[in-house]
Amino acid sequence: MISQLPKWVELGAFILALVAGCVNAIGLLGFEHQSVSHLSGIATLLGTELPILSLQNILHLTGILLSFLGGASLAGFLLHGSALKLGRHYDTALFIEFILLCISAWLLLSGSIYGHFFASAACGLQNALATTYSGAVIRTTHVTGIFTDLGIMLGAIFRGKALDHRKAKLFLFIICGFILGGTSGALLYSEYEFKALFFPAVVCLIMAVTYRAYAKNHS
Repeated sequence: MISQLPKWVELGAFILALVAGCVNAIGLLGFEHQSVSHLSGIATLLGTELPILSLQNILHLTGILLSFLGGASLAGFLLHGSALKLGRHYDTALFIEFILLCISAWLLLSGSIYGHFFASAACGLQNALATTYSGAVIRTTHVTGIFTDLGIMLGAIFRGKALDHRKAKLFLFIICGFILGGTSGALLYSEYEFKALFFPAVVCLIMAVTYRAYAKNHS
């Protein structure tokens, strides 16, 4: 049950969604309107490029897809199981995300499009950090599934089923975090361009350090 999740999960999900929304907004504004926090749009763009046989674009879009997959695979190597508990390598994963976002910013500031790949890998890693815990599907890099789950919950209410307040609260935290992240990403990009990626990177670093200290004090 969702009630079995630790009390800090809402705050963590909110901050992770904020990071993803920020990175995605920077991507939309600076990566030729390409999202990197989720792959539906990238996969669609790849499909539109195949009939044209634009090899450069095909390779670039494929690279973004594979980078996201690689980031998720890295999280799968570091983390396993369906229980959210202290002692796992969440801090390690967050620190790696910090490194990936810094590399992405450095490459993009140098004019290299390979920065897109590292940003996508960071999002893939983050999205795999929290998957299915105690009956709650937690995705922090996109909100399509979250809105779908909320719709299912509303439909169940009309059938007379009681609302799971904790679950609804978690989903609303993620939605608000992602939207506010998009706002902050747009504002930061307008001021700092690709240097804006250092903001979500530092947030990941702070989360990693905070989690390490919290886990140490509660072990």
